Parts: sequence; structure tokens; C-alpha cells
Amino acid sequence: MADNGGGNRRGRRRGGGPLAAKGASRKAEVRRKTTETDFTLTIDLDGAGRSEVKTGIGFFDHMLAQIARHGLLDLTVRGKGDLHVDAHHTVEDVGILLGQGLAEALGDRAGIARYADARVPMMDALAAVALDAGGRGNLVFRGRFPELQVGEFDTALVREFFWSVANHAGLDLHMEILYGENSHHMAEAAFKGFARALRRAVERDPREAGVPSTKGVL
Repeated sequence: MADNGGGNRRGRRRGGGPLAAKGASRKAEVRRKTTETDFTLTIDLDGAGRSEVKTGIGFFDHMLAQIARHGLLDLTVRGKGDLHVDAHHTVEDVGILLGQGLAEALGDRAGIARYADARVPMMDALAAVALDAGGRGNLVFRGRFPELQVGEFDTALVREFFWSVANHAGLDLHMEILYGENSHHMAEAAFKGFARALRRAVERDPREAGVPSTKGVL
């Protein structure tokens, strides 16, 4: 499958604050205010898939709700962006916030499964996602959408969103949209695949006493 605008994009290593103990709350609230956007995001990694999302972009709200539902995390996103310009700043900054919220909620990442993957079909489309939640931000994205937009959402922003999430959450994220004919289905398969892989990667493993690395640190 052709690459929609580039291959590997590497970011910084990310780590949150310490996780007090197994069973401790894994929640975060983060805010980002710039001259272009002002958003607040809350996340609970051990939630029930509930979401309340209002970005002003209908399709994007729908995709964020898929992350919450299929990732079994609780998510709220509230605020506004400069949509009179376009959706880019809003999508990018919400991605940054989701990444920051994930990093903070994960803490030192002790006890998590760390690695996971998922394949998700949606009608004509199939997406494959694999990730390492070990603290290093990186995105490898493969896929090309047949339409430039879904509603008011520019399909090129799918890649930009996941770049922001991966870089700020410390996820080594590999995502490929293997095939598809409908851009809505293709994007939704990718978001759901990310959610399912994330859910498995951040699950606590009762057999894992410390951080999941032979180095002893992440």
C-alpha cells in the first residue's frame, strides 16, 4: 500500500510520573491553550468506554469516541479551535493532548503489557496496528485514502493526529491501512485498530512486577 505522505516519523522519549502502586488510579487531566486552540482533555485508562467529545468537527468527534469505546477508556474533550482557518490545528492539538494524557496516566508504566497489535475490518477496509508503549515516540504510517475529505475532515489529518499522539504519549506506533474503497471505513478501521491495540498494551499484567524491559527502566 502506498504511503500517504511519508513513512517513519520519530519523536522524543516520553515518560510520565511515578505510578504509586498496582491498582492505583490511572487518570489525567491536561490542557493546551495557544493562539489557535484552547482544549482540555481528561482520560481514565481503566474506564468503561464512555466519552464526551466536542471539538467542532463531527467526524473527528466520532473517531475519538471510537478510541474511548474500543479502548475501554473514559475520555472527555472540550474546547474550541480556529476552524475558520481549517481543522489542522484542532486535530493536531487534540492529538498532542491525548498523547500527554496517556503519558501522565501511565506513570512509570510498571506492570503494563507494553506490546500489542490488532487488525480491524470495516466493510471494504482492513487496518493493522501494532504498538510499543515503552516510552519512545515514533510513527510508521502506510495508507492512501481515495477521497480527500470525509465530511469536513481532511483525511490527511489521520496521519497527523496519530503522529501527535505517538510522539507525546511515547508510543512506537505502526499503522497500515491494508486496503479499502471508502475513506470513512478506512479511517474508522484505523482508529478502532489503534484503540484495540492500545487497550491491550496498557493492560496491567499481574505477573509483571516492574517495568516490562530487561534494562529495568523504560
